[in-house]
Amino acid sequence: QVQLVESGGGLVQDGGSLRLSCAASGRTYAMGWFRQAPGKEREFVAHITWSGGSTYYADSVKGRFTISKDNAKNTVDLQMNSLKTEDTAVYYCAAGSVLSNTARSYAYWGQGTQVTVSS
Repeated sequence: QVQLVESGGGLVQDGGSLRLSCAASGRTYAMGWFRQAPGKEREFVAHITWSGGSTYYADSVKGRFTISKDNAKNTVDLQMNSLKTEDTAVYYCAAGSVLSNTARSYAYWGQGTQVTVSS
C-alpha cells in the first residue's frame, strides 16, 4: 500500500505559476498527475518513471508544466507556469506499476489539491 499526499494548490491569477508536490510513502514504477474540473471527467496531465528518465505530458499542458522527481525526498512535483483559467481543477497525484495516461491504470491516489486560476 502506497500513501500519497499532495500539497501546493491554491489561487493564482491567469499567467501565474504554482508548484504542486506529492509525497509518497513507498516506491512505484510510475507516478502521474491528473486533474478533474467540475462536471468533467478526470483527465491525464503528466507522468514520470520512478527513475525520472521518462516523462510525458498532455498536449494541453505541454511546454507550460514540468513534472519531476526527487528520489531522496520521495516526492513528485508538478511545476505549472503560464496558468490559464481552464487549468482550474482538483489535481490528483497517482502511483502504479504501469506507465500510462489512463486513470484506471493507477492503483494509488492522493486526496487531491485545488488549483484555481482567476482571470
